[in-house]
Amino acid sequence: MDLNCDLGESFGAWTMGDDVAVLPHVTSVNVACGFHAGDPGVMRRTIAAALRAGAAIGAHPGLPDRQGFGRRAMEVTPDEVYELVVYQTGALAAFAAAAGTHLAHVKPHGALYNMAAARRDLADAIVRAVHDVDAGLALYGLAGSHLVDAADAAGLRAVPEAFADRAYLPDGALVPRSRPDAMIHDVAEAVARAIRMARDRRVRAVDGSDVTLRAETICIHGDGKDAALFAKELRLGLETAGVRVTAPARA
Repeated sequence: MDLNCDLGESFGAWTMGDDVAVLPHVTSVNVACGFHAGDPGVMRRTIAAALRAGAAIGAHPGLPDRQGFGRRAMEVTPDEVYELVVYQTGALAAFAAAAGTHLAHVKPHGALYNMAAARRDLADAIVRAVHDVDAGLALYGLAGSHLVDAADAAGLRAVPEAFADRAYLPDGALVPRSRPDAMIHDVAEAVARAIRMARDRRVRAVDGSDVTLRAETICIHGDGKDAALFAKELRLGLETAGVRVTAPARA
């Protein structure tokens, strides 16, 4: 099981999260590309930190919405989504090349991720963008969603994703952040959910039913409260349960 974390979401003099403290406990990082968060300097420094930690590096493109942190849905066409993903992934790929490394994957951020999970036309646009930038890149997407199906159909490697700290609806979708029950705040509960996801391929939905999911990576939100502690406890819990924690191999 891979543990991925959204990092590089600071901007200018404003700091978001404790990236340095999180990095030792994760195996993949998704670096903000300057639209919903991040800036060129943060992108460069985050890649350098990820290299030192030995984490696989991915692009984390989002909607152009800094004020809403990319978590507000926008009316965008498939062509616009294609261009947003190519632009942002290409920028981070250039910083990776300058650092002597390469990207391993792309994971859409926030509202863009959720919109593409629910809409096949947007999922197809993201898959086409990732393929056109580098067909060797993997695409991280919500397990059971259009993102995973579209990647599979196009021959792009899909890495189905689960969320230990997010609540699930009975259909496998994430509970919207606008709801008070969207997040799992108890670390022990989140770790127990992650172990069950990894071993049993199931997660308990908000109505008490079980949702079957096939996940190869579990997300940690770098902007979450006590993200470093959560990352540490999650990795320890998985490894203690006999789950091997490692990044997906690049194609």
